[in-house]
Parts: sequence; C-alpha cells; structure tokens
Amino acid sequence: MSKRYCIFSAQFLPHMGGVERYTYYIAKELQKRGEHVVVVTNNTTGSPMCEDMEGIQVYRFPCYSLLHGRFPVMKADGGFQKIHGILKQQNFDAVIINARFYIHSIYAARYALKKGIPCICIEHGTSHLSVHNIILDKIGDIYEHIHTEILKHYCKRYFGVSLACCQWMKHFNIKAEGVLYNAVNLEEIEDLKNRGIHNYREEYKIDSKDFIVAFTGRLLKEKGIYELIEAVERFNGGEKKIHLFLAGDGEEWKYVIKHRSNYIHPLGRKDFPEVIELLIQSDIFCLPSFSEGFPTSVLEAAACGCYIITTERGGAKELIIAQDYGIVMKDNRVDRIYSALKRAIDHEEVRKIGRNLCYKRLKENFTWEKTVDKIEIEV
Repeated sequence: MSKRYCIFSAQFLPHMGGVERYTYYIAKELQKRGEHVVVVTNNTTGSPMCEDMEGIQVYRFPCYSLLHGRFPVMKADGGFQKIHGILKQQNFDAVIINARFYIHSIYAARYALKKGIPCICIEHGTSHLSVHNIILDKIGDIYEHIHTEILKHYCKRYFGVSLACCQWMKHFNIKAEGVLYNAVNLEEIEDLKNRGIHNYREEYKIDSKDFIVAFTGRLLKEKGIYELIEAVERFNGGEKKIHLFLAGDGEEWKYVIKHRSNYIHPLGRKDFPEVIELLIQSDIFCLPSFSEGFPTSVLEAAACGCYIITTERGGAKELIIAQDYGIVMKDNRVDRIYSALKRAIDHEEVRKIGRNLCYKRLKENFTWEKTVDKIEIEV
C-alpha cells in the first residue's frame, strides 16, 4: 500500500539551489515508487499558492524574503491560514524537513508532533550562515542556537546530507542518526550527454590548447568567487591559459561582471540541461567554498567527467576520498587555488584517473535510488 509523505522545504522550485533540488528529486523518486508526495514551501518566487507540479502537490506559504531570499519567513496572513487549514485536514505517514535552519522547519516539526506523524530533519549545512558582517554574524549565530533548541523540542530525529553535516550538528548537541546523501539523477545526465550541445570553444574562440574551468551555482562570497577569479587572473599571466565560465546568479553578480574579460565569462543563471552542457565541455570544475553541505554541483561535475578541485569544507571529500580522485584544498586562499589549478593542468594523466575514479564512486554511492532506499527504511 502506498504511503503519504509531506516534505517541508523552506525554498523550492522554481527557486534554484541545492536544498530545492534535493527536495525535488527525493519527491520524484518516491513518486516513481508509487508514493504520494506533498511539498510545503515558502513563496519566494511569486508562484501559485497551490500547484500540481508533475504530480507533486505543492503548497507555498506567503513570506518575507529576507537576506536576498536566502531566509524566507512566513507571513501570518490569510494565505497562511488557508494552507494551514488544508494541512490540518490531511493525514501523512511521514514528515521530512529540509533543513534545520528555518522558521518553516519549526512549523513543520510542530505540525508533525501535533498530528502524531513520524518526523525527521535533514541537515544541509556545515557552518553558521554568514552575511560577512562580524556583528550581524554573531547575532545570527545566537539566533541559530536558540532556534535549534526550540526545534529539538519538537523533532527528535536528525540526519545529514553528508558526514560533514552530521559532524556539524554536534555543535548544537545533536547526534545524527545517519547520512541521507545528496545525489544526482545519473540516468537523466547520461541522456543529456547524448543530445546536441552548444559549442563553447567555438563561440568564445577558445584555442584547443587552452583549458575550460567551470563554476556552477549561486554567486555568493562563501563560494570563493573572489579567490577563484583572482587565481585565474594570476594564472593567465603565464603561458598556459584558463577560460573560467561562471554559470549562476546571486549577490556577487556585479563583482563577477566587473571582472569579465577575454578569459572570464559570466553566463548568468542557466537551467539544468545548459549546466550539464557546460560541464561536459569543461576540463576542470572548481568550487572553492568555505561553507558547504554536500554541493550538488560537485556531483554533477563528476557525472559529466570533470576533474574536481574543491575545499575540505562539506561533503565533497566524501566523493573525493583520496588524492587520486581530485584535489581537496585545506582552504580557499588564492595561492592554494592557483597551485591546484597548475597541478591539474600540468598533469593530464592525473586528471584522467581522477575523473574515472570519481565517476565510478558516484555511480556506486550517490544516486537518488540509494538515498530514497534509506529514507524509506528510516521513516
């Protein structure tokens, strides 16, 4: 007999991000197995309040989009009351919360407790949220601890999308019960690989001996955008050249545009097939973040055969488990990024081995089928 799942995700499609994709793909995999799935989110995109999205019922609370939409807070208005009333009338077999940080998550945990529904919360972060202001960051840290204590009162079971996320939860005196890995739809990516692709080398007149480095995701300071651009600019002072393509939008868009050049190419936001198109043609994928959970972008890059350079923050090191697999930097200082790029570019065989090893490990461990297998066991 089919089960009914309610997934609370503070943000959801069409808003783009790692948590949004995680929610979408576990919903689709559950649906494929004959389960009924409802997603409850916040309306940060001016989308319909209630919508059927590919067979998934989506409810969107009216909200205030704080911190440029990164921190939505529900509005207690008529729209909220309408959705709240609908949810009160429904019965679910399990509630899944993505992720711990939001007011939305406390609402979800209270809802599950009052209805007597089994509930789990999935952690997606490995550090406090930062707005790059010492005073505001400190206030944010205090808020997060208070918030988490309240959430712990209602929800008792926690998981992480990586081992690094599980380790981070110890900071809040939470013992995670296990890992529900972030993943990719490998079948979908393989299908996209076989389609006709936009030729970036041809469009941007890139010499065959030059290298393409890709960055995909939100253009945020904590993703290491400043350091990556500086490292590439420094590298291009030498004989070999790097073309850096940045696919995404976000708070640092103006900074990226300011640094546009013959070798730095801001592409703006791209949809999923376009991202895969770029990654297929890239030699190296570089994500020099200092705050991550388990970035989907790294998994997508591995699926597309990119050699990966990233930092030890977050779960990427659970894919790149040894030096042969790729480069995991201790931090994202410009010198480290420069050295990592140079090592990768100077050693073609190293890149080839790393690409193959990462793809094999991805296929064996980081698919939605495997993640949902475990979700069904846990809830």
